[in-house]
Order: sequence, then structure tokens, then C-alpha cells
Amino acid sequence: MSLQELIAPVSDSLTPTERRISALLIQDATLLAFGTVSDIAERVGTSRPSIVRFATKLGFDGFTDLQNWMRQDLTRQLNSPTRRVRLREGQATPVRESINNALRHALDTLTDERLTTLATPIAKARAVWILSGETSMAGATVLTSGLSMVRDHINLVHEQTAARQLCGAQRDDAAVIFDFARYRRHSVVTARALAKQGVTIIAITDSPLSPLASLTKTWCQLIIPAVGPFDSALPAVLTAELITARVVRLLGKKAHARIDRLEELWQQLGTFLEYVPRQQKMNGSPIDQSRPPRTTPPK
Repeated sequence: MSLQELIAPVSDSLTPTERRISALLIQDATLLAFGTVSDIAERVGTSRPSIVRFATKLGFDGFTDLQNWMRQDLTRQLNSPTRRVRLREGQATPVRESINNALRHALDTLTDERLTTLATPIAKARAVWILSGETSMAGATVLTSGLSMVRDHINLVHEQTAARQLCGAQRDDAAVIFDFARYRRHSVVTARALAKQGVTIIAITDSPLSPLASLTKTWCQLIIPAVGPFDSALPAVLTAELITARVVRLLGKKAHARIDRLEELWQQLGTFLEYVPRQQKMNGSPIDQSRPPRTTPPK
């Protein structure tokens, strides 16, 4: 278990000072592993007892107990080259490297076990509700598109019509929420309302301090790099595609049968253009018979 996973269940009960402590220790794990209570208190601008109370809130007997746990966890991290790279992610890096690090982090995080944990409620649910903040909408849209091709009752919830859409939500449903800092009120408030109704929450977010992380044990932390003035959509899109693929595996023959029916409907409706590139025609490829032959106009 990581420090982020320890913090997530209690994030709603953290005081402003404890949230600052959390943010500092997540950013600088070596300070927790090798610093003192005074070092951390000085960096945060708080008292030594506040640091001890924070450790107790996480379930430890005191700061020393938390520090010993962190040292063991850091030793495991330093044995992995990919995790050593991650320790430098707080530094300024070129855009390409930042994106590469974020995608690698997502792939490392989304292990087979984690993907199954995220996908199982989606595969079993009566209906799936997908919510998103504005900057994370790309991931929500990709997940909606993919899931709707392999199972019924997939709903992308829009802020303007959320109440009308969700009035039919039931306890055996699941809701997938994408949202990253700065968190949208719509996503968080709606997720809380659904959780109170007993709907299973799957959160795709960026921190254990996210207001979504405290709503569920089924959540995934992504690193969201900046691309120019905007947050990158790539980690969320990658996550959506991997979750969809795992749902297909879990549904098995049901998903395959739906895809076959969808393909039949596409054929009946003529959804796709029967187009042969000009170069292939010149090389003797079959010509599209759906178009009338071209005639030479009379002189």
C-alpha cells in the first residue's frame, strides 16, 4: 500500500494543516523517511504535535511508526528503475518527457489486478453512469463510446441534465467519475449523491487528496502533465481504453455477441462508405459497384 492509498480513506476528515502535510509528504517521500518531526513541521509551518496527530489519523502509533513504514516502502520503490524515474517527476521536464512519464506511470499503475478491480463493477452493473469535469472529458467520452459497443445502459451524464438523467439510478448501478484538479463541483457533488444512494463509485483522479478518493476504495491515481497551458488528456484516454478492454474480457461471449449485432446493423444501415482509393482502382482493385458508371457527355 502506498502513502496515497493510506491518505485517501481519511481525506475528507483532514484539516487544512493536515492536507498541507499530506501534499508535502507525497511530493517529498524522502523527507518523511529520513527527516525529523521538526523538519516536517518547519516546512509545513505548523507544530510538532500536528505531525504526530497526522500520523495517528493514518492509523500509526505515532510519527516513528509512520516513518519506519515509509522507509520500508521507499526501499521497495528504489529497487524499481521506473519508480526511481517517478521520484523526479516534480522537476521541470520537457513536454514529451512529461507525457512519456505520465503514460508510463498509468501503465505501471493499471496492473492486471487493478484493471480487474476497476472493470468488475462496470461489467456487473445494471447501468453505468459516466461523469466528468471539463478537462477530463476526453477520457469520459472514450469510455462511453467503448462501453456502449459492448454492453447496454451506458450513460454519459451532462451537467445541465444530471438530475433528470440520474433520477433513475439504482443501488446495483455503477458510476465512473473522471476528474482532476481543479475539481469540478458538478462531478464531486453528483458523485457524493450517487454514493449515498448506494451506487458503486469508480474514481479516476489525480491524488489521494482528491474529494473523489474518499468516496470509494475503487479508484485510480493518474499523473496529468501540462501540455502548453492545458492538461494532457492522454492518461485519461489510455485508462478508458484499458478499462474497456478489461470489461470486454470479463463479459466474454456477451460482449462478442453485442459487437456482432452492432456490425450487422452497421451493414444494414450502410454506416460506412464503401470506398476504394484511386490508386487501388488503377492497380486493378474492384470498383465500388454502388455508384453508377461514369459516362462521357455528348459533344
